[in-house]
Amino acid sequence: MIITSNVSKKFGKLKALDDVSVTCNKGECIALIGPNGSGKTTLAKIILGMVVPDSGFITFNGKNILHDWKYRKDIGYMPQIGRYPENMTIGQVLDMMRDIRQTKNTKTDEDLIEAFGLNALMQKRMSTLSGGTRQKVSASLAFLFNPSVLILDEPTAGLDPVASGILKEKIITEKEKGKLILITSHVLSELDDLVTQVIYMQDGRLRFHKSIEALRADTGEIQLTKAIASIMTN
Repeated sequence: MIITSNVSKKFGKLKALDDVSVTCNKGECIALIGPNGSGKTTLAKIILGMVVPDSGFITFNGKNILHDWKYRKDIGYMPQIGRYPENMTIGQVLDMMRDIRQTKNTKTDEDLIEAFGLNALMQKRMSTLSGGTRQKVSASLAFLFNPSVLILDEPTAGLDPVASGILKEKIITEKEKGKLILITSHVLSELDDLVTQVIYMQDGRLRFHKSIEALRADTGEIQLTKAIASIMTN
């Protein structure tokens, strides 16, 4: 579904990505992990078309994204920190996105809006929201338009345990529908019940891309945190 082929990217002298090739198929929930500065956010932004690689290319459903920008309508993106017009209300932000996406005659997925209780907060301005409520808005927008691919950057950061559980259940539900989900996270313990594959990056290079079963078999560890630690230690 998404294939990155020999993708490299420099920012000045910093080599953010160095010849990265991965294949991500539908029906998978993939953890994109690595230390700070490993290149995972740059890779996600290149897939989203927000950053252009210096070399290599990305294909989405067999088409080079460089020549087919419309693929973005099939992706739901949840940034680590959502930035919205501060003077707008939650309801206005949601309506604005519906207008931009031209979905007035299309059924949207409002499960998270309801589960997070955002219907009761529609008149609140973005400037008054806590970090956790902003995360709920970002998560709701990512899933709202029924995308076939979801890219979630630190999705549970700032969420309380109840909201985090709601989001995890939604991720599992969408994965079971055959969608491709990419998650970046530093809290590996939260990924144990979600992911089917792991992409580990370090210093801009792909260190490994394995199924969770292969990772556990190779390390003898059940928990993702311990399995990653075992591989990196050895």
